[in-house]
Amino acid sequence: MDNTPHTTTPETSAPTASAGLLTGKVAFITGAGRGIGAAAARLFVREGARVLLAARTEAQIKEVAEEIRATGGTADHVVCDLADAASVRAAVDRAVELYGRLDVAFNNGATIQRPGPMDQLPEADFDHVYAVNLRGTWLAMSAEVAAIRATAGTGAIVNNSSVGSLMGNSELAAYGAMKRAVNSLTESAAVTYGPEGIRVNAIAPGTTLTEMMRTWEEESPGIVDRLTARTPLRRAAAPDEIAQVAAWLLSDRASYVTGTVLRVDGGSRA
Repeated sequence: MDNTPHTTTPETSAPTASAGLLTGKVAFITGAGRGIGAAAARLFVREGARVLLAARTEAQIKEVAEEIRATGGTADHVVCDLADAASVRAAVDRAVELYGRLDVAFNNGATIQRPGPMDQLPEADFDHVYAVNLRGTWLAMSAEVAAIRATAGTGAIVNNSSVGSLMGNSELAAYGAMKRAVNSLTESAAVTYGPEGIRVNAIAPGTTLTEMMRTWEEESPGIVDRLTARTPLRRAAAPDEIAQVAAWLLSDRASYVTGTVLRVDGGSRA
């Protein structure tokens, strides 16, 4: 006989059949003007969330937010520079000002480095990748935890890492190093905030057809074909395929998942 007590909490309650993955939640998304971030904004709204889109380029996030509102969704935008601590904190605070709470966050924003051997990367470029991809993620997580704790009480955060964080890369050494550090931050945050009911996970996308990937292709012609040839599914991902995984991890369907770095790579690391 199973004498284990069973309890029901808002995090573990089964959603109704008609509810979306993120129904009733307020979501904050960085890097939301294009690629995976824009796909996530559209998806999260379809799944029932109210969203605040954050990025450095206002024209892009404004366009996505207006598109979402035109289809009946609730979305707004805020300019946010991940390399600027005050900007990051203000952007997260804006979500609470607009919607009264913060439930979930997708830290997707990042910058790419110039491909090439690490000894040829200028120090200023290394510092910029660090400031945006690692320090910016840490700043966002810290602000998001505070906002979730003060409003919703419990919630979830997903950081966008990279399959490149799980291996060496002769062309993107700094980028991979910062993403590997993001994995560590993710695991530490999961251990730290799990007792409060705040889950923290990361996803590690493989080759994905984003502007960043196209930039790498311009610098290293043929890289997409080479990466795809090493992927069992023999294709690159669409941004929406990555966003789908983030949505699940942020939802109550993933209520017992925390501290994981989930590969979304078409099997390239299998």
